[in-house]
Amino acid sequence: MSVDPELLKSLMTFNEKNSPEFLLHLEGSTYSITNVSITNSLTPVNEPTTRGGVYFSDKFAYKMKGVIEDLSIVPQLTKKMLGPNTEFGELEISTQIQKDEKLLDLKISTNLTNSVQTPNSIELSMIIVKLDSD
Repeated sequence: MSVDPELLKSLMTFNEKNSPEFLLHLEGSTYSITNVSITNSLTPVNEPTTRGGVYFSDKFAYKMKGVIEDLSIVPQLTKKMLGPNTEFGELEISTQIQKDEKLLDLKISTNLTNSVQTPNSIELSMIIVKLDSD
């Protein structure tokens, strides 16, 4: 995981105080993500480990949740979900934050760990694996 803790803290603080626009980029399409929350929480492992020989899990993870109201994304998410699928891929999310009185473009790479679909939206639960600024 390559996440700059200071940059992530800036993102978390900015997200709590503002409502930045988060965009998910997937297979040539862009989807708006709303109701975004970013937290640092425990994972269900006792020590850093490779889970199922597929992905690495630390004892703590930065988790991100958000809602997409465009259900046309659902078929594309199937191959991105972690779990029994070993062909998963990262989800790429972009946003902008204000840091040191400048706008900063961020690219967030996540692994999708869970999704809950309702008739009007889909809530994504993800783990942040990479955070870059342009």
